[in-house]
Formats: sequence, C-alpha cells, structure tokens
Amino acid sequence: MSTPFSPRDDSGNTGETYGRELLDRVLDGVPPSETPLTFAAEMPARTSALTDWPTWAHPSVVSALQQNGIARPWSHQTAAADFAHQGTNVVVSTGTASGKSLAYQLPVLTTLAMDPRATALYLSPTKALGADQLRAVTSIIDATDDLRGACPCMFDGDTPSEVRQWARENSRWLFTNPDMLHISLLRTHQRWSHFFRNLAFVVIDECHSYRGVFGSNVALVVRRLRRIAARYGADPVFILASATTAEPGSAASRLIGAPCAEIVDDGSPHGPRTIALWEPPLMREVTGENGSPVRRPAGSEAARIMATLMTEGARTLTFVRSRRGAELTAMATKRLLAEVDPDLATRVASYRAGYLAEDRRELEAALADGTLLGAATTNALELGVDIAGLDAVVVAGFPGTVASFWQQGGRSGRRGEGSLVVLVARDDPLDTYLVHHPSALLDKPVEATVTDPSNPYVLGPQLLCAAMELPLSDAEAEKFGGLDVLAKLSEQGLIRRRAHGWFVTAGTNPHGALDIRGGIGTQVAIVVSETGRLLGTVDTGRAPATVHPGAVHIHQGESYVIDELDLDQGLALVHAEDPDWTTSARETTEITVTAVLEQKLFGDVEVALAEVEVTHQVIGYLRRLPSGEVLDSVELDMPEQTLCTRAVMYTMTPELLSRAGVAAERVPGSLHAAEHAAIGLLPLVAVCDREDVGGVSTALHADTGLPTVFVYDGHAGGAGFADRGHAELARWLGATRDAITSCECTSGCPSCVYSPKCGNGNDPLDKDGAIRVLAAVLDALG
Repeated sequence: MSTPFSPRDDSGNTGETYGRELLDRVLDGVPPSETPLTFAAEMPARTSALTDWPTWAHPSVVSALQQNGIARPWSHQTAAADFAHQGTNVVVSTGTASGKSLAYQLPVLTTLAMDPRATALYLSPTKALGADQLRAVTSIIDATDDLRGACPCMFDGDTPSEVRQWARENSRWLFTNPDMLHISLLRTHQRWSHFFRNLAFVVIDECHSYRGVFGSNVALVVRRLRRIAARYGADPVFILASATTAEPGSAASRLIGAPCAEIVDDGSPHGPRTIALWEPPLMREVTGENGSPVRRPAGSEAARIMATLMTEGARTLTFVRSRRGAELTAMATKRLLAEVDPDLATRVASYRAGYLAEDRRELEAALADGTLLGAATTNALELGVDIAGLDAVVVAGFPGTVASFWQQGGRSGRRGEGSLVVLVARDDPLDTYLVHHPSALLDKPVEATVTDPSNPYVLGPQLLCAAMELPLSDAEAEKFGGLDVLAKLSEQGLIRRRAHGWFVTAGTNPHGALDIRGGIGTQVAIVVSETGRLLGTVDTGRAPATVHPGAVHIHQGESYVIDELDLDQGLALVHAEDPDWTTSARETTEITVTAVLEQKLFGDVEVALAEVEVTHQVIGYLRRLPSGEVLDSVELDMPEQTLCTRAVMYTMTPELLSRAGVAAERVPGSLHAAEHAAIGLLPLVAVCDREDVGGVSTALHADTGLPTVFVYDGHAGGAGFADRGHAELARWLGATRDAITSCECTSGCPSCVYSPKCGNGNDPLDKDGAIRVLAAVLDALG
C-alpha cells in the first residue's frame, strides 16, 4: 500500500481533488495486468438555496432549531413544510443529507406547540432510522418550553411493556414502524382512542423503500390507519420523505391512497464527489458452472479497497448485500490492515440488523466521532442515520436500485467536503451493464416505486384485519377495491356479512397471520432442531427453493443447514453448521397463459401482458464455493407447486430468428440466455430484486405456437414488476442486449447470461444467439 498522506489542509477543508486523490491511491495497489476501473467522473459541488423561516412557524420551535445549528431552512424544506401546514399531503424527494427531516419537524412541532391535544405518528422502515429521528426531535423539544408535554416516544418491538403503557398514556408523538402499526396500534385502536382522535400528522420516512409486496401491504396498512382515524373524527395530513425517485407524487399517492403534492428541487449543498465504477477481473484459474469464467468476488475486492482507503486515513463505509457479507468483508479488511498497521485493524467493524440495540447505538456513535475509521454494513445504515464526515463509500455490488445507490453514496462528503464513491460490480448482468454504461446510473432518472395494493392475494388478508378492527361496510370494501375478494373470503368461511357489515368469523387471528414484510400465503417456520429456537419464517411459495433439505440458511450472520422441510406442517428444521459453500436450487418450470390482458403486434414480434399459471418443481441443488466454483449437484424429490401471477411475454416468428442468424438448433440456448439476462436487468426499470421475478423460455410454446420468452412476478397475483417491464420493454431489452455485449467473456458467464438460480443448470445457453435475438426484437419494436 502507498504512503499515507494528509487528507485535509490546515484549515480543515478538503480540496475538490480529494476524492480523485483517494482513487489514485487505491489504483496504486492494482497490478498493471488488471484494469478494474471502467469509469470515473467528478461531480461538482452544489451551493445551497436558503429561505426565511415561514411566518406561521412557532417562534420557540424556530428558536430551538436555530440553537441546533439550523440558521435558515433550505428551499425544499420550506416548500414542503408550507404544503403540510396548509393541510396538503406532500412528499419531499431530494438527495441524501438534504435535511428532509426539517420539512416535517417544522409543521409537526408547530402544531404540537400550539395545540396541547394534537398528536403525530412517525413511521420508518428500520429501527435504526426511527431511533435516530427520535433523538433529533427530542433534542429540539428539550430546548422548547412550549413542547415539554409532547413526550416523543419509541414504540417498536424493542420497547419494554412498561414503556409501551407510558407511551399510550402520555406520548403525543409516537415513533414506530408499519409492522407495529399493523400488529399493535390498529388491532387495539380502542386503547389508543385519544391518540387517533387528535391525530394531526402522519410522517412516512424513506417511503421509497416501500415497494413490491411489502410496499403493497404498507399501502393497505395506511388505508386502515386513515379509516381508524376517520372513525375517531381525525383527518391527518401525510408528510412523506423519499430519496430521489421517478414520479414521487404519484408513488406517494398510491402509498397513502390520497392525492399528494411533490417537492423535488433540492436546495441543499453538497461537496464535490468522485464517482468510480469498478469491475473485478475474471479469475482464469477458477471456473464456475459448465466451465464458465468467474469474477473476483465483490466483497473481497471491496475489502482491499477499504483497507487502502483506511490506510490513507479516509473514514470509509462499505455497503454489502448480506449480513454474512458484512461480517466477511470486515474480517478481510482487518486481516489486510493487520499486515500494515495493527492499530488500524482495531478501527474497523461490521454493522447489520440483528445486533442488540445498544450494540448498534455504540457502533453508530463510534462511526460518528471517528473512533471507528471504517465499517462494513448492510443497507441497515443506508436510511437516515446521521453519520457525518465520511470520506469514502464503497458499494460492493449494485444495491438493486439507483435510489439505493445514491442513498448509500450520499453518506460520503456529508460535511460538504470532497469525497469518493466506488461501485464494485458483482458477477451479475445488471452490475455489468451499469459499470459499462455509466449514464444509466449517473444521468438517468431513478426508478419509479412499484406497488399494487389491488393484488387480491395481498388485499384479502388486509381486509380481514380491517374487518376485525371495525365491521367493514360494502362502501368501504369497494373503496379498498375488494368486494370480489370479500366474496371469496366468505366462501372460505373466514368472514360473514351481517346487517351492520362484514365481520371476521370467530377464532380468526388475521393480524397475527399476516407478516407485512413476508411473502403471500401461509408461512413455514425455520426452527433449530436442538433447541426449538425460531429463526424466522419463509412463505410456502419460496420454501422449496430456499429451505429444502441440504440448503444453507444464513440468519444474523450465523450459518445453518436445513435437515428437513415439512410443507404440510409448515416447518423447516435446521442445525448450526458453517460450511464453506452455498447452495442454489435447481427446478423445472412450466407456464400456461390463462388470460391476455394487453397485446400488440410489431411485425414478426408480438408483445403481451398476461395472467399465467406457473408450475415449479425443485429437483435438486448445486453446492458452490465462495469463489463461484461448483462443487457438485445433489438431487431432490420435492412436490410440484403452482403460482398464479402476471407475466410480460414476447413471441417471435422462426423467420425472424432465421434472418437474425439464429439457426433452429440454436434457438433454445439463445432464448434461454436472453431470458436470464433480462431477469437480471429488470431492476433497471422496476424497483425489484432478481429474486422477485422468474422466467421461462421455449422454442415452441403450447399456448402461442411460437418461440416465446416469459418473465413473471414471483408473487401470487403479481407485484407490479411484470407490468413495469411491459411498459418499459424497449428500454429494458435494449439494456439487456448492451449488458451481454459489454461482458468480456467469450461464451457466457454470471456477469451476463448465467443465472445463480437457473433450474436447468444454465444449459443450454448461447450468448451470441441472445444478442442476435434481442437485436432482432428491438428492431421490430422500432
């Protein structure tokens, strides 16, 4: 490693070249034979746009905020606060560290100071973010005599029972999460009647994180909240905070079920940033499935980069995709630092969900005051927690959305100083595409959040909860969009219609049965056989592929191996073991079109959005080393499962394929490779993970009579991802073609057309044929 240099001058400022200087030091340690840097750009600093304090703001609140270091608000803070004060629902969608909190603190605290009965509710997706925001609000209230009775309080799964009772009786501003709102506050709303009766504001922080099935569930929980508030005579104003997303106003409106204004012009300053895109080299000495080349793991590469940055005195945060990855990256960084400076090795740690609350707080404080110089973390530190003064952020693997990338990268340079952000690509088609097409990451608008509250598989359990809270009228059910769903629930004996509305049948526990973060349907409990300890749950649809016998299951950084899966009993038994391999299921899939929703012909190509029935059967699994090398394949005999969902599909004629140079014997492998890569690239246009979707390709499908490619939602009823792919088909398939073309391998690898969850063992695959197929389809689409 290179000689350390002083990152700041005597005035405490970093120069505009600081991020580039850090990048140069990282590159100093790279062998000349490797060229991992695919792109680097300098993002200039942005100056602030300040405004005066609103005239309606309570003087003591303004005074307290000024004492906390906020001399004047930025333009987007004032604009959002004005909307909220006027009674208009509003979402503020600006960058990381843009002070979105003030946009809700100002109107909420002003109302609490002026009306001694008013209450407010704050919702966040993570405990760490909620605790951080509670500390910020408490510091303001402690400096304001007019707010002494506001008593802000945390109310989540970690809150002791005696504190919960105190909060119910005294707190006027509750800080909680959608899970607790669903399972506790709404279910026992009678005990919270005074709180709901006076509810003036509901704050939904980091609302872009509510997407897919989880987001659809949260949208319905919010509708239930509005219904309960109306029952007590309240009509709260919603204030939402979001990372920069496409169409934030419409996304927020879908989430809360009501019109919502949007504020998107960011008036906050930020320092200059150097953005670097980094592709680890292929490891020629290691091969993966079917002899495919494998790249150096992103976590190992990120550890090398973080160790170099820390040696240079740069305060660094590294984001990785999993809890186990955070632990392994921190350990690898420690080993590298111990060879250079043993003292530095003590100043790096891992941070993830699953730690005790006091441990998390201690780590956050150590990062904030510089005791820790570096940390490897999951996305637990992506949202909200204020860690100022970071010099660099390393992102090990694209986090799934452009919004998340900017959230994570925005942790650097939070004091307005120069900083470095490095994205290290994983062995993944989307990562490959982005590091070779930087404009898709840096110049394009971020994705639109996808939710579908009308999905009957999501709506049904939510309607049962609503009816349990208050009898549900036909008019209310129609407002939820669920009259047909109620009829089906009635046929199942779960709900009954009486003179005063719909009532849940006796003995039903809809709140306890619904995990709003989980999948759809019944849950399989994952239990340690020796102790009976419950590790968690997985929905029955995903269980055969994720907790089959022999599967490696990671829980809070600890490894377990599945011994037995009993779907009838809803039980997966595990034992603790730390193998040096991972597992991925192999399965067969058949797909049937049950209804065509939209259809359009483009010459020799036909595109459709359809309802489909997907039949899966897990037939075995592969064991892989961390390098990607396949150890062996193990056979399984698992029952078939059927999924009713939605799919985007396209067909092409044999004549078109022939003109494209794809002979008949190459069609199966070409379509298969195109399907794999398209699944990997769907997160570019829809906020999802490749685990949320699946695909099928066939040279002759029974329902179409033509070569056909399907990409379907992996959730019953659909989660909106296939719909988004259908709407953005040309952009999506264009990016897919470009990703395959950009990959330096000769015949296919995990960075382009290989899939880690392919049920057919990634055979057959034709990389060149996939490029030809996609080019022909795109030409037809125009």
